[in-house]
Amino acid sequence: MIKKFIDKLFSKSTPAAAKKANPLGKRVEVEADVHGINPDLLDERAVKVVKTLTDAGFEAYIVGGAVRDLLLNVRPKDFDVATNATPEQVKGLFRRAFIIGRRFRIVHVVYGRGREHEVIEVSTFRALPTESDAVGGNEKTAKSELEGKSHAVDASGRVLRDNVWGPQIEDAARRDFTVNALYYDPVRRLVVDYHGGLADAKAKLLRMIGDPETRYREDPVRIIRAVRFAAKLGFTLEPRTLAPVKASSALLANVPASRLFDEMIKLLQTGHSLASIAQLKKLGLARGIFAVLDAMLTDSGDLYEGVRGDFVRQAFEDTDRRVQEGRGVSPSFMLACMLWHEVLDRWTKIRAGGEPPVPALAQAIDAVFDARIGDISGRGKLAADMREIWMMQTRFERRTGSGVYSLIEQPRYRAGFDFLRLRADVGEIDPALADWWEDFALGSDDDRQALLADARTAQQKQPRVVRAPRADKPASESTQNSAAGSDVDAPARKRRRGRRQPGGGDGAAAPAPAAE
Repeated sequence: MIKKFIDKLFSKSTPAAAKKANPLGKRVEVEADVHGINPDLLDERAVKVVKTLTDAGFEAYIVGGAVRDLLLNVRPKDFDVATNATPEQVKGLFRRAFIIGRRFRIVHVVYGRGREHEVIEVSTFRALPTESDAVGGNEKTAKSELEGKSHAVDASGRVLRDNVWGPQIEDAARRDFTVNALYYDPVRRLVVDYHGGLADAKAKLLRMIGDPETRYREDPVRIIRAVRFAAKLGFTLEPRTLAPVKASSALLANVPASRLFDEMIKLLQTGHSLASIAQLKKLGLARGIFAVLDAMLTDSGDLYEGVRGDFVRQAFEDTDRRVQEGRGVSPSFMLACMLWHEVLDRWTKIRAGGEPPVPALAQAIDAVFDARIGDISGRGKLAADMREIWMMQTRFERRTGSGVYSLIEQPRYRAGFDFLRLRADVGEIDPALADWWEDFALGSDDDRQALLADARTAQQKQPRVVRAPRADKPASESTQNSAAGSDVDAPARKRRRGRRQPGGGDGAAAPAPAAE
């Protein structure tokens, strides 16, 4: 069955069908006076990579989304290069170059170090596959079967390996959308176009190369990319490209969770996050694709009304503003905002069961990670930063002692405070709390001492809280004490915390019986 499907998809005996599914197109060279790309928008390191490759006798071009953005007179965030040199040949031409990837083997050419470093991604022209090896599993379960294979697909036709090199005309046909299949020679200032991508870019039209249904099956993530480009660029999906989107979305379940998670982050950090949510809803993809989005959207795919929706909306607006201003954005902060109210709901329920605030919050966070992020939470820093932002919210409630000084020295204090300020701005908490911490962080030593004194005075004026009897206290004892009036009139006795004895021994409260 799998072999028949693969033969149908990439049949050597039916070249006409293959050509129809992946038309080669026709090479058209567009001069500078027609395409109008501004050379000042180019990245000098990307140009240097192209020149190094061409000086060595290879073909090389700036390619893909960078060319599309240049045509729209937008400075690209990233520059990719495509060449007919193999990954090993590319690596040999640069001092700091690394071959990465299994699905697509590419080369990262690295310039600079630390935060100022830049990566130019160099890919080798890929050929149209004449035959493919079918494997029964996926990237994780079929690693041994994939070993040594240049082109392989799973049972649904999703490409697991695509490392067959070929000419540029076939490489263009292997790309997804016409506007991403454009090549720019910065030396001759030529745009090479095989599929009418230049006209589509000017018309703001997103058109799939080849048969859309087949191309979505090859890589379901193209559905998410279509949403991202439509939202980011204001493009419209061409009718044939749009038609199979909803039906093909079920294929996203086969995509590795880590890759799908990365695509969601890209989708929401384009500077058009709210437009991306609206585009997902328009295509019927708002729910059921990303578990994180399911936590913050209603069943109809909209943001909630009231504080909950306002909180996420303002977080997205702030993120979009930072992207458009060229400032950095943190995925951990954005995700912490998206999942906060689910954490808050779980935290409230756990506290209602008698758990102290801090352990209750930790349990709520663990439960939300398990439900919405899964093994992605094992990525380390991302999950750690989210957890720290959330846990910091309990510390902001305490404004006495030396803890306030240690809190503002925390590396993630600014993110935690921005989160607190956002909560205050939408009316979730008293704005006075956020104002106090802002004044404390920016104030002089004298200002800080005055603020601490004010906080102590306010705390002393608060009415004393009379706690209800513990749930595991014998009912008869509670009744006797209440009748005598001892718990109400007399000051509460300090309870000495002792170790709970195994089996509820002397001095320990007996555990409550489990519900039948």
